[in-house]
Amino acid sequence: MKMTFYGQFVAGEDQEAIKPLLRRNQAFGVGAVLDYSVEEDLGDGRSRTSAAEKEMGGAEKREKRYRAHQGFGDHHGGVTGAHTYFYADEAKCDQHMETFLHCIDASSGSSDDGFSAIKLTALARPQFLVRFSEVLVKWQRLFHQMAAEQDQAGRAVMDIKLELEKLQEALANFGIASKAESQQWFIGNKLGTSSTVDLLDWNSLFDSRTKLSRPLLIPNRKTGQLEPLLSRFSKEEELQMKRVLQRMDVLAKRAMEKGVRLMVDAEQSYFQPAISHLTVETQRRFNKSWPIIYNTYQCYLKEAYNNVTRDMELSRREGWHFGTKLVRGAYMEQERERAAQMGYEDPINPTYEKTNEMYHRCLDYVLEEIKHSRKASVMVASHNEETVKFTLRRMMELGIHPSDKKVCFGQLLGMCDQITFPLGQAGFPVYKYVPYGPVNEVLPYLSRRAQENRGFMQRANRERDLLWKEVKRRLLTGNLFSH
Repeated sequence: MKMTFYGQFVAGEDQEAIKPLLRRNQAFGVGAVLDYSVEEDLGDGRSRTSAAEKEMGGAEKREKRYRAHQGFGDHHGGVTGAHTYFYADEAKCDQHMETFLHCIDASSGSSDDGFSAIKLTALARPQFLVRFSEVLVKWQRLFHQMAAEQDQAGRAVMDIKLELEKLQEALANFGIASKAESQQWFIGNKLGTSSTVDLLDWNSLFDSRTKLSRPLLIPNRKTGQLEPLLSRFSKEEELQMKRVLQRMDVLAKRAMEKGVRLMVDAEQSYFQPAISHLTVETQRRFNKSWPIIYNTYQCYLKEAYNNVTRDMELSRREGWHFGTKLVRGAYMEQERERAAQMGYEDPINPTYEKTNEMYHRCLDYVLEEIKHSRKASVMVASHNEETVKFTLRRMMELGIHPSDKKVCFGQLLGMCDQITFPLGQAGFPVYKYVPYGPVNEVLPYLSRRAQENRGFMQRANRERDLLWKEVKRRLLTGNLFSH
């Protein structure tokens, strides 16, 4: 297998074995995003959701998207292009953290200016991430409900400015808080001096409200009845939050010491609000001088542009560096199947063309920010030639030079070399996403490489045609063995 499929998509078994490939790529100007791709597969299909339902409690009251589901306890199903972890206990999360630390060390010792990839489902209890995600989404939905009350529905999320006085009246009318109570919220968060409240102001209220002893009540959209947004986290859940932030802190500090950047991978949409929130919290601490932490945005999601613009605006206000990786997404089949089975709106854009539009819209927004502030960086993680050409054209139009190292490109090891290596030779920062690990333990990753992207064989044929064209050119010019 090492001479065939494994050798195509995996760099080697350990830190030493991968070095020749990394050095070879580096000679052509190609860096590495290291990913230790060992997974823990529940081969017998066991689901952990029954225990999750007991822990989270009141499953029938939870929003459909954030309920556990027997058929999706093993979240390998319908996933391509990403690998997954299963939660056993907190000790296992610590073990995963140690694995990521070794990966950071390997990245530092094997390539210059490299990345190391991490997944938050390896560092936190997934049920906690689901619950936290639901709370975050409900809180933002309440903001949009207040926007509708002020005839601002349908606006881009960062264009919504709620009039403070009308907002206080609405909160009182809903029975959420009296005018005096809400006034204390805004004064306590230094918002009382402004006449409007935007989403970032609103989100800053969330952090303080969740710490209060009396649970915040919000109206149920269907019944109109008030219900708790968040019955206070249990002591165990508070510890889980503390532990995951501590683990991220340890990884970020090691990355900073080693001159490595951390790429936090995106995951399923029912985890992602919590993952993104925790990643942004880490960025606020560690991205003050340069972008150590990169957040990942999945552009097949309908809400991708709103997510990018919200987090970018926060980085502007607070003065830290916005680091991002833009991808199309790896969980489409699973997301759509789960939404259909559980009866909630499909979070994915309806067509591939719409996803392309979203990708270019998000990318253009970040590129404009790079031009104006220089405090943003982006990895264009794409196998799509048109997206790469779009990026190169916009960089030229905006005066963003490759040597600025604000824009880089990324492709998977073993795929689209006809994109990666010309970029590297032309002086553009470009990286291969480099999985490594023992043969038997990376089989789940390799099985997904085999089924990933229906257009894979079409691209392989294109690579073959390009190689044959180059061979014929060299034969005709008598330079078959030239470089």
